[in-house]
Amino acid sequence: DRRADIWAFGCVLYEALTSKMAFSGETVTDTLAAVVRAEPDWSLLPPATPARLRVLLQRCLQKDPKQRLQAIGEARIAIDEILSGTPERSSSAAVTGPFWRRALPWAGGALAGALVAGLIVWKLLASAPAPAANSIHFQIPITSTLAPGGGWFAVSPDGRQLAFAATGSDGVSRLWVRPLDSLEARPLSGSASPIFPPFFWSPDSRYIAYNAGGKLNKVEVSSGTAEILCDAPGYVVGGSWNRDGVIIFGQVPGVIMRVSASGGAATPVTALDLSHKERYHAYPSFLPDGRHFIYGRSGSANGVYVGSIDAKPQEQDSKPLLATDIAAMYAPSSDPNSGQLLFMRNRALMAQPFDASRLSLFGDPVTVAENVGTFQDDGFFSVSANGVLVYRAGGAGQTSRLTWFDRQGKALGTAGEPGDYGLPSLSPDGKRAVAARRDAQGGNMALWLFDFSRSTTTRFTFGSTSALSTTWSPDGSRIIFESNASGEFDLYQKPANGATGEELLLKTSDTKRPSDVSGDGRFLLYDSFDPKTKADLWVLPLGGNQKPFPFLQTQFNEGDGHFSPDGHWVAYASDESGHEEIYVRPFSPNSTSADTSGAGAKWQVSYGGGQEARWSTDGKKLYYLTLDWKVMEVDVATSPTFQAGTPKLLFQAPEQPSGSNGDYTVDGKRFLFLMPEQNRQAQAPFDVVLNWQAALEKQ
Repeated sequence: DRRADIWAFGCVLYEALTSKMAFSGETVTDTLAAVVRAEPDWSLLPPATPARLRVLLQRCLQKDPKQRLQAIGEARIAIDEILSGTPERSSSAAVTGPFWRRALPWAGGALAGALVAGLIVWKLLASAPAPAANSIHFQIPITSTLAPGGGWFAVSPDGRQLAFAATGSDGVSRLWVRPLDSLEARPLSGSASPIFPPFFWSPDSRYIAYNAGGKLNKVEVSSGTAEILCDAPGYVVGGSWNRDGVIIFGQVPGVIMRVSASGGAATPVTALDLSHKERYHAYPSFLPDGRHFIYGRSGSANGVYVGSIDAKPQEQDSKPLLATDIAAMYAPSSDPNSGQLLFMRNRALMAQPFDASRLSLFGDPVTVAENVGTFQDDGFFSVSANGVLVYRAGGAGQTSRLTWFDRQGKALGTAGEPGDYGLPSLSPDGKRAVAARRDAQGGNMALWLFDFSRSTTTRFTFGSTSALSTTWSPDGSRIIFESNASGEFDLYQKPANGATGEELLLKTSDTKRPSDVSGDGRFLLYDSFDPKTKADLWVLPLGGNQKPFPFLQTQFNEGDGHFSPDGHWVAYASDESGHEEIYVRPFSPNSTSADTSGAGAKWQVSYGGGQEARWSTDGKKLYYLTLDWKVMEVDVATSPTFQAGTPKLLFQAPEQPSGSNGDYTVDGKRFLFLMPEQNRQAQAPFDVVLNWQAALEKQ
């Protein structure tokens, strides 16, 4: 009980102050014997240890629970008084009581007390300057009832608070904040759901900026009050906030954008280099002057670059600073003109000295931590302005399992083994599914085929390249997918039975993603990403000359198009309203020109956000997901013209891994989603390193 926890707290506090265990032995039996027979060596305490702290330790380590400190809050008060210099109150020395003969409860409570002691020791150490030559490393475990979604988090610039997105007991995803010297995390009630990481802090540690509902938002940490800053229709990938109230953030697809911390219209800071097939710029991080920043570029010349908010978008420096994955972060040091550039390389967190006045790297990179979690271009690490580094170890991505649900949201069963899956797609008859799965090293993704009738799982694509989004031919004989086998993400097809190899279907300079094949097998709808018009809907004829043509190409993002069963209508998602909604447009097989204005005939089906529209077999219903993963059903009519009823909620689906949505059978009776599992990555603790740069000096 709590008495054992108090005893364990005393053990850990003693070890933190002396670098020696209070009780030790060569074996577990010897250690337990020392607990019963021995007393800690009080002479090992540093000479400057305050008398009140010695008394506190002795009271915590009394063998007799009746003589022991009765409440851990008293220890906290005593430590606060010692730190603040409060005059000592009259007290009597602790008296050592008789030996307690049952050692097992104390040893069992050590694990529970370790975290309490570690956090209070951190408070002690953080209240005074850390020794220049030492860094301090401890961990914050993740509770099973509050596991952060994905792997993203952000430590505040003052190094005192940790923010992460999580789903609480109410099933709602929002931002949470946990002080590093506390055991409790609290939700920021005003933060919108769902939260799309990564997110970032204001320089004074008062606000957190985040992406939700197609908007860049900020929330005040103390009150939980949130407000919208600007439209952010693309997927926000990193941001930074300077002391002049300027916010910059990246988008996919898109460039680095700039907006005032008080809100307004966002304007571009960088421009895509089409000669290098750039699709997005991401992960900006301000340098000490608040005018220059580092950021990542995608494409054939991907890497980390230096930009300036004072330069025109077309005039940014085109010379790469660092050839690595595009996510990097600047960490200041005691010298205002230099710091460290933190970045990932082969799952290791690296640091290299950076001259902030000359905007150049020097010295050699050194390893800060091994086996740090990653997702695509981003590493799971964050650093404060005063030397606090936080990272999470483990594999990349999130382990999940294909799970069936009925119309009421009841889980019906699972398929296959747990893995880092994404983008499942059902065959037309609902008897098979294909999904992308990341390899064990956290790198490429291959396609795996699930046969529900035989309960088998078979690898479908091979090699060192990635294969992602998929769709099926109407008869289920072929699978069309995107793969970067040729360098770009092009479209391929392969027989579902694996009888022959993959065949290149369409190769262009743009990134592409297949969406759906018409019921007669004549046309393939696919998403194409253009730097000027963002995501567009295109059509590829699957017979004849196979010359693709655009279906919808505007200044907004349109995608995930699906044909109605009769092939005369297309349901799709667009962010023309500021966030994604579901729309329906007519499709003419004889048309070869796109609607470039977005003003053509269309009907809005969803309200308040929508994604992943699917038709029922008879074409009388549409299903879609809200932005917070609710499954909606809408009655529709397509003759003589399109009409849509009021959306009806079916159930709350599980939040899907980043970049993945669910799928469901065409009769609307069963729904297939990825159910996250409590895996090692989800439970990997936060590793916290105080004064982390001191360790670099010893390498």
